[in-house]
Amino acid sequence: MSRVPLDPRTAPTFQQAAKTLLGDAQLRKNVRHATDVIQAKRRKLVEEKQDWQQLRESARQIRAHSLQHLDVYLEEFERNFTRAGGVVHWARDAREAQSIVVGLVKQLGANEVIKIKSMTTEEIHLNNALEESGIRAYETDLAELIIQLGEDQPSHIVVPALHKNRAQIREIFRKAMDLPDLGDKPADLADAARRFLREKFLRVKTAVSGANFLIAETGGICIVESEGNGRMCLTLPETLISVVGIEKVIPRWSDLEALVQLLPRSATGERMNPYSSFWSGIHPGDGPQTMHVVLLDNGRTDVLADAEGRQTLQCIRCGACQNACPVYRQTGGHAYGSVYAGPIGAILTPQLMHMDHSQTLPYASSLCGACYEVCPVKINIPEVLIHLRNKVVEQNGWYAPESLAMKAVAFVFRSERRFRAAQRLGRIAESPLVKREKSTFPILDQEEATKSGWIGWLPGLLGGWTDTRDLQAMPKETFRDWWEKRGKA
Repeated sequence: MSRVPLDPRTAPTFQQAAKTLLGDAQLRKNVRHATDVIQAKRRKLVEEKQDWQQLRESARQIRAHSLQHLDVYLEEFERNFTRAGGVVHWARDAREAQSIVVGLVKQLGANEVIKIKSMTTEEIHLNNALEESGIRAYETDLAELIIQLGEDQPSHIVVPALHKNRAQIREIFRKAMDLPDLGDKPADLADAARRFLREKFLRVKTAVSGANFLIAETGGICIVESEGNGRMCLTLPETLISVVGIEKVIPRWSDLEALVQLLPRSATGERMNPYSSFWSGIHPGDGPQTMHVVLLDNGRTDVLADAEGRQTLQCIRCGACQNACPVYRQTGGHAYGSVYAGPIGAILTPQLMHMDHSQTLPYASSLCGACYEVCPVKINIPEVLIHLRNKVVEQNGWYAPESLAMKAVAFVFRSERRFRAAQRLGRIAESPLVKREKSTFPILDQEEATKSGWIGWLPGLLGGWTDTRDLQAMPKETFRDWWEKRGKA
């Protein structure tokens, strides 16, 4: 049941991985269909909210304020959660968090745990750490169960198995659950998963979860979900261990009002989450009688210290930016080499890796701004992408190709004389490569295409542009030349 987790430290570059995945027509079709459906549902429910933009701004302010005073609210959460009978642990990195969770499970004498869907536990590769210690973890979210049984990797923050279609899921269940006669209707698959998981819910005494929010005022943990598996994990086991990033804390209970309206609409196109659970320590006769929270840093403090990159931590993990991103919709999530895929992954992963890994991810974007428009907490992802690209160039040194190219362009742009000379040299250099008889762009009429000409191949590093599209040739007459002629006429 083990699988190799996505690891930014060993993953290929985004460009290498994307080139391979673009050849998988079935995956592209599955991803496009799933994101189209979710986007249509989201758009309909957003349009019915007259105060949508005000809600976005309120949520942005709540998250920004929480991050600005993170130390205060984390300590307040710890005091209130401890007072209610829970135990708080602090983990500096993934290894420390793994050690804490494995140690707690071993103290209980358990060799199995059931899990609620959690990106944080995926981030620290908890399942593999548990398995190496002889502890078996069962995912209970349907999509995560599909991923686990198929020994696959998640490709979306909210819908980890959206790259799989129904026939592929049936095949996974048929083999993993030993059900040779399993039907292919959604009800058949849901029933198989229900019967498989129900036995785990009733038998396993320890649960592991993440959390959507930590509430400092009450010392509470908030978990929202759609299937009810999370509620089962929160109520039936004797022990609950929650692994939560330190950025998830919010100050007050009332702050949830805006956040729980934005999250389900942005994530799955629902007015509200079918299941919203809130736990504050131990309550005799109600739910787990032992509760632990592992507060995970794992690079977040460094992100917090970066004034421009800090807004990344405002994320509430809705995945709306992924559904809207034209790059993600073509490649799916595996190309990002991290559990955090899409635009938010392109800015979060490199920062969590201290810019030592995933340096190609900030370039996995067209900078179209669609991610910013749909983000419920108004993270300016294009702005952070550019900020990180600048960091990558600075790290690679002044002699890196991109740095040299930008310096050359800046030198040319500072002088009109140099700019005009560069234009003349460009027209001369491109002339052997221009095809003037053919246009690959049907939106242009034939007369214009023939007049301008197109370049289908460029040498060296410039060839990256023409690998997948043609480049329009430079016009014989620039706007500046035309304007000057017009003035003399």
